Formats: sequence, structure tokens, C-alpha cells
Amino acid sequence: MTIESSKAVPLTCRGHSRPVTHLDFSSVVDDDQYYLISGCKDNNPMLRDGVTGDWIGTFIGHKGAVWQARISSDASLAVTGSADFTAKVWDTNTGENLHTLQHSHIVRAVAFPDQPRPNILATGGYEKKLRIFDVTRGTSNSGSSVGQTDASSASFEIGAGVHQGIIKSIVWGTDPNVLVTAADDKKVRWWDLRTNSAIGEFELDGLVGSCELNKLSNGTGNGVFSIAAGNSVYFFDGLHSRQLLKTFKTPYEVASVALHAETNRFVTGGNRDTWVRVYDFNEGKELDLHKGHHGPIWSVTFSPDGKLFATGSEDGTIKLWKFCDHQYGLWR
Repeated sequence: MTIESSKAVPLTCRGHSRPVTHLDFSSVVDDDQYYLISGCKDNNPMLRDGVTGDWIGTFIGHKGAVWQARISSDASLAVTGSADFTAKVWDTNTGENLHTLQHSHIVRAVAFPDQPRPNILATGGYEKKLRIFDVTRGTSNSGSSVGQTDASSASFEIGAGVHQGIIKSIVWGTDPNVLVTAADDKKVRWWDLRTNSAIGEFELDGLVGSCELNKLSNGTGNGVFSIAAGNSVYFFDGLHSRQLLKTFKTPYEVASVALHAETNRFVTGGNRDTWVRVYDFNEGKELDLHKGHHGPIWSVTFSPDGKLFATGSEDGTIKLWKFCDHQYGLWR
């Protein structure tokens, strides 16, 4: 980490009134533009300009905490999972709720495949069921403008009875036929959609904090699955199932982690402190410490161009941290 970027003052994005649970960037869509979506316990996921953090809109409709929010690679759709027992699909241009997918318990995890305006999505949570939905199929049971669908009739389940804990995260791999789940049974599992079965499993040292796929900013390569669990962080190849690249132990409980592969750096957020730490990926040495949040950091993610990273905290704020040597965005 260079002196300039480590000293740059972070941008603070306000608007949420309760803890921020999850953050997700779109890909770069045009003219170096990209977007950021946030999940929050205030029930109201928000869309922002990814470069500046400026608020664009709020998706209104959930009646419980939003535990996870994701945006499609082309930023045309968003999906959110909530404590109100639903997952919702949104049009990001209009804010319209396109689909409401009813579950029988809290939805903790949602995922899109890496494709423009995806037709399918995955959900998981307290049901301990990995479900796949086809959102192109007719979903309205009542003739209303928003299709409300019961999950048991509109989806199919993969690996029935396998998950023995709450599914905390679902991530599509570089291979569109492979999904990864991380659950509170301390297991990470790889699933093949062609056979609807598990093709790999890895036992973690602690409860899952985060599980995300981190890609190179130029869009090439396999990407890396970055996982925070207990006092450890794990890095797996994004294409080859179960290929563990590295793991590091930390003296504190890790809530979130993200890898910046081009610079061989990774960033963590603490579960019981308020600090953002930057590490060397080759040696596991702590390089920098960022202060500014006033609560645990539940989510950390790099922008698609790798020039900043975002953190979401218990304190209800999102912060954008510069991660490059030159002028960028509002850092002049």
C-alpha cells in the first residue's frame, strides 16, 4: 500500500438508519461507471454511484432486515434477501419490484450468475435449503403487477438435507454451472447445477462471516473465493473446486474479507472491533490499519476496477476507501 492511498480520507455514505449487512458492486457498465448496492437492517436496500457513493435510490417493499443484496453484472437487476421470509427482484432503473419469492423462513443469502440481466437466481437461509429460481417463468398468482411466488412451487432445491446450518452466503463461480455455499455448519460446499449435487466440501475453523468471489479488474482469470470464518481467512481458486490457494490465521475474529489480486493485498473487517486492516497476500503481514467506523465491519468489497474498496458497518454507514496512487473519483 502506498503512502498516498493509505492517507486518503475515506468517503462516508450515509442514509441507512441501522447496521449495514452487505455490499455488492456491479461490473463496469459504460464510461467507467459502476454501481453499489447495500443491504441493511433498516429494511431498505439502497443503490449508489459506485465511484462517488452518491445515493441513487432506495428499494421499498421489504418488511424486515435485508441480510444480503446483490446487483447483476450489467446493473440492470438487483436481488435482496430478507428477514420478512422473502427474496425480491428489482429493476434498478425504475426501482420496481419485479418478483417477490416467498420462503418459509428468513432469507440470508441470494446470488445471480455473472451474466447480463440474469434469468435465474439462487437463495438460501434459515430453511437450510439451496433453491434455484427461474424468474422468466410466470410468477403472478393473483394478477397483481408484482408476481408473488411460493418458493416450494416456483423453485427446485439442490442437495436436500445436506446443509446442517443456516446458509450465510451463495456465490456463483467462474464456471456458470458451479455454485458455492457457506453455511453455519462450518462447511463450504461446491455444487454442480448439471447434476444437482455437491462436488466438493471444505470444513472451516469457525462460523462463516463472509464468502465472495473476487475477480481481476480486467475481467480475466478464474477469480478467487475469499472466505472469512472465525479467526481465519481462506482463499480458493474461483474455477477449480476445493483448490485452496492460501489460508491465514488472525489474532481477532474476522467478519469480512476481500482480495485485490493485482496488488497481492487483501482487506479484512473485524467482528469485535472497528478497524479495517490491509495485509500482504504472499506473507500474511499486516501493512496498514484504517480507522473511521464505530462498529464491526460486516462487509468489505473491491470496486470492479480495483481502485477503491467499500466497507459496511454496524454503525449504519458505508465508507469508500481509495486504493490507487493517482487521482480518482472525488479524491483530487
